[in-house]
Amino acid sequence: MSIVSKLRSPVKPMVESRAILGSTGNRFKVTKTEMTKKPQQNPRVTKSPATEKPDSNFSASTDDTSSSSSSSERSSVKTTNSEKITPSKRNGVTKLNNVDVSVAAVEDINPKIPGPVKRCHWITPNSDPIYVLFHDEEWGVPVRDDKKLFELLVFSQALAEFSWPSILHKRDDFRKLFEEFDPSAIAEFTEKRLMSLRVNGCLILSEQKLRAIVENAKSVLKVKQEFGSFSNYCWRFVNHKPLRNGYRYGRQVPVKSPKAEYISKDMMQRGFRCVGPTVIYSFLQASGIVNDHLTACYRYQECNVASEKEPKSPKTETKLVLHSPLLV
Repeated sequence: MSIVSKLRSPVKPMVESRAILGSTGNRFKVTKTEMTKKPQQNPRVTKSPATEKPDSNFSASTDDTSSSSSSSERSSVKTTNSEKITPSKRNGVTKLNNVDVSVAAVEDINPKIPGPVKRCHWITPNSDPIYVLFHDEEWGVPVRDDKKLFELLVFSQALAEFSWPSILHKRDDFRKLFEEFDPSAIAEFTEKRLMSLRVNGCLILSEQKLRAIVENAKSVLKVKQEFGSFSNYCWRFVNHKPLRNGYRYGRQVPVKSPKAEYISKDMMQRGFRCVGPTVIYSFLQASGIVNDHLTACYRYQECNVASEKEPKSPKTETKLVLHSPLLV
């Protein structure tokens, strides 16, 4: 037999016969010196009836705090007719017959207390509050109003020069200068009126974008004559139902899509300007025609529910009936 096995052999039986910790801990502890001197000693101590009473008095006087805590634990535990529940403590976690007490503690927490809201990845703790508000209340919500849709189209075009927070901070100026985004009024803007659209002495947008907005307002009026409203024209590309992409990660969200390319091409043929696929896809996202909230974002389901509760437009239903193959 090797020297290593000789040294380890006395310790092994002691580890196997070690008593399980009770709720108040071990009453008798074995030090390292005792382990080396008496390796064959059994750690379990048997008490005679004569010594049992003094030992209980001794433990009650020396470990008053631990015994009181254990008694309070036992009193808080409800027992059934034949089931006996004994509390034990291991690694700092109190258990009742292998049931973790922390589970009950979690259930006691009031579920009505709101926790941290999870949003899309591009909304961070450092994001502008006005941008967070736009994400929480407007972005991805289905829009059916013509003026609101035209406003979002203008903002999507302005993204080539400004960011969303900058545009939202100037939103009141945009609405004031563009007559609340009324296409009929904007279509009448002259060159002189365009050059007067300034904020703090500077044009609110570049001249190219301003002229494009006027031309787009005229195109919106033509579309309304053909389709009844600008909303019907925009929503017909998705069969009047929002598209739900269901992306999990921000890197999956594209800047354009085949649907946006198709809509962009159709709008250009109708006289719209500055409506590339990237601009159109931003417009689809903001107007709720496409729901690009991440699935982990709390707004994803809310926007879906809002679209399902939306009543169908009478004009849309009439148009679907007229195009029914049963009438052909």
